[in-house]
Amino acid sequence: MGNIRISVAVASYNGERYIKEQMDSIVRNLTCRDEIIVSDDGSSDRTRELVREYQNGEIPVRLLQGPGLGIKQNINAALSACRGDYIFLADQDDVWTDDKVEKVMEYLGKDGCRLVCHDARVMNASFTEVKMESFFSYRGSKPGFLNNLLKNRYMGCCMAFEKSLLPYVLPISEKVEMHDQWIGMINDLRGGNSRFIGDRLLLYRRHDANVSDFSHGTLLQMAVKRLILLRELYKRKKLWKY
Repeated sequence: MGNIRISVAVASYNGERYIKEQMDSIVRNLTCRDEIIVSDDGSSDRTRELVREYQNGEIPVRLLQGPGLGIKQNINAALSACRGDYIFLADQDDVWTDDKVEKVMEYLGKDGCRLVCHDARVMNASFTEVKMESFFSYRGSKPGFLNNLLKNRYMGCCMAFEKSLLPYVLPISEKVEMHDQWIGMINDLRGGNSRFIGDRLLLYRRHDANVSDFSHGTLLQMAVKRLILLRELYKRKKLWKY
């Protein structure tokens, strides 16, 4: 068997309500050259049982026992197990469009592009209402280290990147607030071209159990978080050079 092309990293926890729909949409995008890594952080519902149903399919699926230390450490575990040349992040409760991988791979790995972030439609929990037609428009999304330091536009579930970035990303610092901002800004510091593409390749489900939040506190709280982020990035300055 040759190199694995794509690894999809999924961090799950009590996701039985939505994870099957998400897994189906991911599988439709992949081939037997790809893999799905699900790190489950101690679900007490049927999440693990539902994921196991995919392990007899054409797409290799590995189910890991997460560390039980929260979302960032669970994402650490999933990313650490990825073997593919390209890594896609996925939440347990969204839905990929059928052309997501095809569209992202038009850019990833070409012309110095090591990371792609695409647009998404924000939906209600039942997918019966479009709450935001474009997440990019809402956030004013654009690339660049300073742009994303002042206001994070990276969105993990809309991101894919080269495996070569992993040694600089892992382990994700527990002190930073957002793993997606951490990954994106390390790529910026490494000189990797980050492409923001306007294709809406994800239905992002908003519901009461979402881990992420669109609000980030007061200006003072945001300033403190950015200072912490800069400090943690500085600690890894020896990794910035090729």
